[in-house]
Amino acid sequence: MNIRQVTYGLIVGMIVLACGTTPKKAETVENVILQKLGKTKAKGILFGHQDDLAYGMQWSYVDGESDVKRVTGDYPAMFGWELGGIEEDRVVNLDSVPFDAIKRLTIWGHKQGGINTFSWHPFSPINSISSWNGDSVVVKHLIPGGSYHEQFKVQLDKVSVFLQELKDEKGKSIPFIFRPWHEMDGNWFWWGRNACTPEEVKALFRFTIEYLRKEKGLDQMLVAYSPDRNFDTKEEYLTWYPGDDVVDIVGMDDYWDFKQENGELDVIKKLHIVIETANQKGKLSALTETGCSNVTDSLWFTKKLSFVLNDSIISKELSYVMLWRNDPKVHFFFPYPGHPAAQDAKQFSQQANILLLRDFVGMTK
Repeated sequence: MNIRQVTYGLIVGMIVLACGTTPKKAETVENVILQKLGKTKAKGILFGHQDDLAYGMQWSYVDGESDVKRVTGDYPAMFGWELGGIEEDRVVNLDSVPFDAIKRLTIWGHKQGGINTFSWHPFSPINSISSWNGDSVVVKHLIPGGSYHEQFKVQLDKVSVFLQELKDEKGKSIPFIFRPWHEMDGNWFWWGRNACTPEEVKALFRFTIEYLRKEKGLDQMLVAYSPDRNFDTKEEYLTWYPGDDVVDIVGMDDYWDFKQENGELDVIKKLHIVIETANQKGKLSALTETGCSNVTDSLWFTKKLSFVLNDSIISKELSYVMLWRNDPKVHFFFPYPGHPAAQDAKQFSQQANILLLRDFVGMTK
């Protein structure tokens, strides 16, 4: 274990054991997010939304717009973005969002005091197939010793260039959360259970983070581990876990359980496992992706999501929850003005333990 790992472990330990205090350490870019989430832990859960500043149900690329803001009066505290396509030198990502816009909006969100988080669904360097090819054998060729390992490093170089260009007005690197290789317990991605082994996923995850941090110097990056909901024990949850030294946040994605009768109880049970794991390892915990597609339940926010987040353990321990995007051509996960669920979402956002941007900034000044 190196000095960085020891120091980092002490920082997170202080956050877990002394909620609301700021770690006594010379500030680095990386630790800004840790410090802020340390201040809000047990006081509230940050609310996030994917692509929130880029487009919504009735608009696109209008400065200052946000479906969350249109309904609640404030922006989310976290902004989610997707990097898939950057590794192929594409101008837009796999959701057709221009990378120039992502860069500009990431910088704007940071300037307002929010946290940015990035997912990455890369195209395979072997044959350019999308991530959603769950039976394609790719991972074993990308990890160290694999036949396409060098090509994978080139992909990571391009990811690194983009992330390193995220600077504030003073030229300082903007901190962010990186969440690669998620939902590896599902069968829909080529890093999922049908196409590779847990050991191969661990190797892929570990190499990705070590390369970006050690070779490319991305010290401003925190890393999230987030399987889908296919686990019932801590041992199952950790099946693909790459190691304490490369993970900062442990979370889970869960859409499925919310769609089942009384499924909120299963969400709570699984988040308890995530939280227990986080506390034992000195990490932060999160519900890293969730939502109700097209918000078909007009009371989903106050009756289901709120029910989960108000659980006595979850309300004290969870750092953030992230809803997926609003794309009028595909699906949406947050209501827009005039939608039957808009008032319910607004009521949800006004709960004391749900932190939108102004709430978060006020607690972390």
